[in-house]
Amino acid sequence: MRSLALLTFTAALFTASACVQQAAAKTLPKPKQDVAAKGETAKAVFAAGCFWCVEAVFERVEGVKSVVSGYAGDSKENADYKKVSSGITQHAEVVEITYDPQKVTFGQLLQVLFTTHDPTTLNRQGPDRGTQYRSAVFYADEEQKKVAAAYIEQINDKYFGGGIVTKLERLAKFFPAEAYHQDFVRLHPDHGYVRMWVPAKLEKLEKAYPEVLKKGA
Repeated sequence: MRSLALLTFTAALFTASACVQQAAAKTLPKPKQDVAAKGETAKAVFAAGCFWCVEAVFERVEGVKSVVSGYAGDSKENADYKKVSSGITQHAEVVEITYDPQKVTFGQLLQVLFTTHDPTTLNRQGPDRGTQYRSAVFYADEEQKKVAAAYIEQINDKYFGGGIVTKLERLAKFFPAEAYHQDFVRLHPDHGYVRMWVPAKLEKLEKAYPEVLKKGA
């Protein structure tokens, strides 16, 4: 688990990185292409750094039914926090978002994703470094891949100076993380890491897209 000692060390070291993320926070346009709304539920799997932070963001979006922190990109045997956080696996920390496509679309979730993390830093978000913290969309089918690729092309040059490094990776299997990682921000609002890194992400969401927030979020 991320320690307070690590926070103290990285607070000064990554101040510049945090400023870059703040500067990159923009209200992005809606996707020109989107996944067709089918049925009552759909899933999206995103990687954008620490899954505690990403989970906290998407839990506040109207139409999202559940968000589960987990791993994707490697095998079941390697879906273990100690292994993943050490950087010796191919897994990324991800969230699996179950949502109502009649209320929020895959494209709108992409819009939130690219607003609330920095897609221009390779294998790094805030104080966290390594391929396990890479920016990625784990697509379940060709339609998701096509929409994600089109949105990156739509926003890359105009809003990120052509610097987006987000990967599009085929989702083979999602593995839920250990129980103590689930709902971490809600259950541990005073944790040092949470207090340092989560508020800025939630502020980006609230300022950019107040209309997508759940009531009372």
